[in-house]
Parts: sequence; C-alpha cells; structure tokens
Amino acid sequence: MAKQRKHLVILSGAGVSAESGLKTFRDSDGLWEGYDVREVATPGAWKRNPQLVLDFYNMRRQNVAEALPNAAHIGLAELEKDYNVTIVTQNIDDLHERAGSSRVVHLHGEIFKMRSERDEDTLYEIRGDMKLGDKDKRGHQLRPAIVWFEEPVPKMEEAIPIIHAADIFVVIGTSLVVYPAAGLVHYVAGHTPKFIIDKKIPYTSSMDNLTLIEKPATEGVAELTRLLAQLPD
Repeated sequence: MAKQRKHLVILSGAGVSAESGLKTFRDSDGLWEGYDVREVATPGAWKRNPQLVLDFYNMRRQNVAEALPNAAHIGLAELEKDYNVTIVTQNIDDLHERAGSSRVVHLHGEIFKMRSERDEDTLYEIRGDMKLGDKDKRGHQLRPAIVWFEEPVPKMEEAIPIIHAADIFVVIGTSLVVYPAAGLVHYVAGHTPKFIIDKKIPYTSSMDNLTLIEKPATEGVAELTRLLAQLPD
C-alpha cells in the first residue's frame, strides 16, 4: 500500500514576493508604494476618497501583473511532488498560483478580484483598472476584493483547521505582527515540526520543534527542501 503523504502547511507573507520586486511594508517604513496605509487600505479611506483607493490598487494590480514568480514560489510549488501542500498566504498577489501551487488560501483577498460594496461573497475577475461607476448587477459600486485594515478576515475560519491538521508547518516571509493572521501559529500542534524562514527572523513565543532559517525566501526555500528530506518518515 502506498505511503500516505504528509500534509505540509505554509504560512507565507510579503517577504516571499519581495524578490519578485513587490515591496513590503517592512522595507518602506510603513508606507506602501509611498502611500500611508490609512489613506488607501481602510474602510474610512474608501468613504473619504474612493478614487485614491482605486488608483492605489490599480497600480498594485499592474505591479503584480508585471512581476514573475521567483525561486521561492517555484520551490514551494515543487514540494507538491512529495507532500500534500496547502499555502495559507497573507499576500494578495497570484505568484504562488502562477508558480504552480494548486491549493492556496488568500487570507487578505486577491488583487485580481473585485466585489460589491454590499456583497463580499460574490467575486468578479478584474485584470485592468477599476473605475468609479463600475457597478454590480444591482447597481452597487464595485471595490477591490481586499481585506482592509479594520475589517474582519473571513478566511481565518478556513485557515485554522488547515493549520491545526498540519504534519509539518512552515512560516516564510512574514514578520508575524499583522493580526489575526499572525495568531495562526498558535494553532499548530506542539509535536509538529516547524520552520521559520525570513531574512530577519521574527520574534515568536516559545515554540517546540522549531528550526530557524535566517535567509531571504529564495535561499531559505532551498534550505527548507534539503532539511525536509532529512525528516523521519
């Protein structure tokens, strides 16, 4: 009988996509592409100046469309050859999918999707620019399908049982300071092998069976692949 493959769960953040040229909050003193996040990524910002918000996300959508998956994205996708891999990502880009990962949960939404102001469950594809006056079939303005600061994170309910059931757990490219996503590490079973990959390892409370890989994502995933091969069956 074939051996059952282990469930490898990866929590990824902006550091995975940084080497593809997509900026992170950490590298820009809290500014995102020169914008104060409170002015472009909160419900209040949308009410005050929806055009500014749309301009910001239109630029980000173009940036993501021009970016390419890097060796970290590709290396994580290749782990599906040996493991049942689920990626839970804080990223709104689609680089994990373009690299070949087949099971990706986007906690904070997706840059290539939009939704109505009134209906967060019905999603529409968007590849070009969003404009004021773009409306759903009921006449409601469409907005980016992004979870803004001060909004609930519905995908948390999907992510928690995935992480709780992990046989191996990896954190990569996240500072573990954005909640509630950062709290997901507390749902990993104590006996589960855990790895943290980051060019600057974030602070974590005491975690058992933890291996730290202080490298950029591309180098760190290569190291992870080597270490995973050494784990006992």
